[in-house]
Amino acid sequence: MELVEEVVIVGAGIAGLATSLGLHRLGIRSLVLESSAGLRVTGFALTTWTNAWRALDAVGVGHSLRQQHGFLDGGDHEVRCVRRKLLLEALEKELPDGTIRYSSKVVSIEDSGYLKLVHLADDTIIKTKVLIGGDGVNSVVARYIGFKKPAFSGRSAIRGYADFKVNHGFGSKFLLLLGKGVRSGFLPCDDTTIYWFFTYIPTDQDKELEGNPTEMKQFVLSKLGNVPDHARTCVEITELDSITSSPLRFRHPWEVLWGNISKGNVTVAGDALHPMTPDIGQGGCAALEDGVVLARCLAEALKKELNVEGKEREREEYKRVEMGLKKYAAERRWRSFELISTAYIVGAIQQSDGKIMNILRDAIVAKFLAGLLLKKADFDCGKLNIS
Repeated sequence: MELVEEVVIVGAGIAGLATSLGLHRLGIRSLVLESSAGLRVTGFALTTWTNAWRALDAVGVGHSLRQQHGFLDGGDHEVRCVRRKLLLEALEKELPDGTIRYSSKVVSIEDSGYLKLVHLADDTIIKTKVLIGGDGVNSVVARYIGFKKPAFSGRSAIRGYADFKVNHGFGSKFLLLLGKGVRSGFLPCDDTTIYWFFTYIPTDQDKELEGNPTEMKQFVLSKLGNVPDHARTCVEITELDSITSSPLRFRHPWEVLWGNISKGNVTVAGDALHPMTPDIGQGGCAALEDGVVLARCLAEALKKELNVEGKEREREEYKRVEMGLKKYAAERRWRSFELISTAYIVGAIQQSDGKIMNILRDAIVAKFLAGLLLKKADFDCGKLNIS
């Protein structure tokens, strides 16, 4: 079977759905290909800072998500811990029926004149004028445009989602705890649920934890150290199907600074572009920014009138798409570089096991890092308006 689409987005994650919704708001249809049978909700929750809310408002879902998630103390910033499932559902709900094609795994990409042929595992071939990869750290599209596989940071994370059923007592405060070589955090999503994470430097023995939620839970409890009772309770009451583990991967920042973020009529967004460690809580926020900027740049290219026909029209349209994606790449290159680098440095300092570094971290660096984080969270990706 062969289909023809104007814009194909691979991956129904945060970046893919934000881009698709941004394009929809600007009058452009897209097809989103998702390899799983439904929305991917791994990760449970994410911290959304001021920059994320600006992007969510731009695509028109900020108001509904605010009703479901409470404020966290963040000074002058709007900070909330948003359930990933609710975020993806909010984006999906605003898309036209049929926008997402589930159980559609991309196996290869090839050129066909000014178009791209996207081959799926079920032998479907989709022709498209524009191909966007929002397919995560193992992105097929990122490999196609020349990016290398993301590197292992040397750290892993265990994440969980605790439902207290009654008020958890954390209020609007999120708790970040730094130990010897570990880092843990507890963030309220609403009055009854807490998202928590625990990052650590794994040994060869620890690698066996990944597929065993029971052992993961016991490992975290044994390593938490001297933490408040209500933090320990979060881990204790977490259901086994609400615990996951994964290695923390990142793209070397010089790759996004000097590499190809776009190639002809193909580009990437979200973790396919800038996988980063979670230490500044900006991975999902940056994916939302990508969606708004990419939709705006692409719509500017696709909505301009063309006064030629036939092959000349195809060539001119391809050139305009290429320039639109180059504009997107130029806007996102330095931002991606900064976020990846900052996250890696902050994580290395906060999770250090060295005595001297810990003294410096606690006495001097903490205030500097907090200011740096808030500065990164004040970014404005702009509106969807096009000229």
